[in-house]
Amino acid sequence: MTSNHTPELMAHLGPAPFRFVPQHEPMVSPAFSRPFKIMAVALLSGLAYWAYQLHGAQMVTTDYLWLWAAWSIMAYTVGHLLMGTTTLTSNGLEQTWIWDKKVELRDLAYAKLIRVPGLDWLVAPRLYLRTLMGKFTVIYASNPDMVEEFKRLSTELKAFRSM
Repeated sequence: MTSNHTPELMAHLGPAPFRFVPQHEPMVSPAFSRPFKIMAVALLSGLAYWAYQLHGAQMVTTDYLWLWAAWSIMAYTVGHLLMGTTTLTSNGLEQTWIWDKKVELRDLAYAKLIRVPGLDWLVAPRLYLRTLMGKFTVIYASNPDMVEEFKRLSTELKAFRSM
């Protein structure tokens, strides 16, 4: 059976979907490194200690609730930072976070791996993604195998989109 789709018709349908197959499926990685998580918890604990020292036994009065409300928001963020994971499949990338992020690989237009040389152990490498619709997302991963897959994904996507 032959297709009666002409190149002009195919051009109107948009670009071909990007396909990528990870080395292992699914690949799962912590979003942030252990040293970064320890630093976040230490900072949060230090702030709690400072706030307690600042206000002592009066820490539950209404005058100081704003301080503990701000600390609670930070604690909520650190809790998500501790639990955040990144998952890569042949269909997409997902990251659990305060708000979960999900990007379908077939919709990718651009990907760039961003990292701080020599500090991957502390500052999690991230994959900056932009879809064909212009939406951008940043996905973090601290596992070296996942970072290598990010690098391979961005290289293959660049080659695919430049055809």
